Amino acid sequence: MILIANTKLRLYITEVVTLLYILLFVYAAVSKLLDFENFQVQLGQSPLLSAFASWVSWLVPIVELLIVLMLIIPTSRKKGLIASLSLMTMFTAYIFIILHYSSFVPCSCGGILEKMSWNVHLIFNIVFMILTTVAIIFSNSPDGHDNSSSLLKSVKWISATVVLSAGTVIILFLSSEDIMHHDNPFIRRYSQHPVVFISAKDLKFNSYYLAGSYNNKVFLGNFTDPLHILSVDAGIQNSKKNTIVFDPQKIPFRSVKILVRGRYFYLTDGSVPAIFRGRISNWKVTKELKGIPYFTLVSPVDSSTIAFRSNNAKNAANVLGTFNGESDPKIIYHRDLLQAQGGGIFDTDGTILFSEELKKTIYLYYYRNEFMVIDRRGKLVYRSHTIDTITHAKIKVASLNNGKQFAMSSPPFSVNAHAAVCKNLLFVHSEVKGKFENDKLWEKSFIIDVYDLNRKSYLMSFPIFHTESNKLNSFMVTPSHLYALIGNNLVVYEIRPVLKKEMKLN
Repeated sequence: MILIANTKLRLYITEVVTLLYILLFVYAAVSKLLDFENFQVQLGQSPLLSAFASWVSWLVPIVELLIVLMLIIPTSRKKGLIASLSLMTMFTAYIFIILHYSSFVPCSCGGILEKMSWNVHLIFNIVFMILTTVAIIFSNSPDGHDNSSSLLKSVKWISATVVLSAGTVIILFLSSEDIMHHDNPFIRRYSQHPVVFISAKDLKFNSYYLAGSYNNKVFLGNFTDPLHILSVDAGIQNSKKNTIVFDPQKIPFRSVKILVRGRYFYLTDGSVPAIFRGRISNWKVTKELKGIPYFTLVSPVDSSTIAFRSNNAKNAANVLGTFNGESDPKIIYHRDLLQAQGGGIFDTDGTILFSEELKKTIYLYYYRNEFMVIDRRGKLVYRSHTIDTITHAKIKVASLNNGKQFAMSSPPFSVNAHAAVCKNLLFVHSEVKGKFENDKLWEKSFIIDVYDLNRKSYLMSFPIFHTESNKLNSFMVTPSHLYALIGNNLVVYEIRPVLKKEMKLN
């Protein structure tokens, strides 16, 4: 009687576990298929499966339904339990890696499980793995005779299933990470709150621009009032207006811009051309960097060296160069850096940045997915790409005045609208939507992609949300904050540890 009761109990436990898995997998698969687009987006944000989201999003619900079919059919029930253990092991390994080895934690996968925390989800999966293990052992010896042969056979199957399933997830994780960081198929990783909004300040006018930062202060220039600099503290609560002491005499300035680099400020105008330097301690111009050529972009490298872009190449094409007021020759053009795709003017347009910590200049193209890292002497360190797929500038150029002037004949397709650099990180405001991305997020925010210049890799993305305006004029990043000019507002975000830990020099 005891043997019969034991046999009935084993059969009952096996049936209950089987029924639980049928209910779980049917619910999970149907939930995924009913909200398939959202499920695919969530997989696209996964640190383990980003690179494989396209086919994994279909494979998972199909496998779940196939396992249900195996569990329903009595002759394939044992195989179904092994398959259930395999899939549940994969899910458990997935959660464990996310919690302990992932650079960030994404959202859950939907349904009831979406209401669980990741730790509760992990415990839930482990409990189901234990139940499956018991059911497999019982199904191999339903009469209650747990002889060493049948028990050893069950242990072998269970061990092999767990090891192979966990190993598969580990391989997927390592492969996906390598693909995402170095050969990204245009899938963004939205980390959980790498920056957090602190406050916004209404500047009343949209003519301000970010001139630089130093010693926990941010400096803003004004195109319509070029000799006045607004300095604000890190939290943008307190501000002060500074006046640059300078006698312009009869210099025909047309487009003055102030740049702050460390203790120095630079008064620049490429149409003169002229660059003057002074200290921010008294805002007094004390030196002119004489001999600078005409330029369209400029970025100070040190107190005497300037990286610039001018139009003195053939057919007024763009060319990069360096100027050193204390060397001979003072001007060196690096004509092999910018690579033209159609004239060399608009197709090579971009922005020039300088990392004071890396001592490197970065040139980012506006209309294609490419940027260059250049050393202080103007020599190319390497070329790299942003994660979008726009390799060729989508612009149309018309020649005017018998080929002496050029203009865009249609609006250009902008790829990288704005950029900033802080230590080893390049921040790019992208205007191209990637795979598995939410339309509503793009409608209400600006997307910032982050790249590690040392590792030549993509790291993560995050949104900066609209204020009263939906136009981002520029932004700047310091080791502790991100500042953005959105319409008339200066907005400040705090850099959180998940992003701050990536700021390093080696």
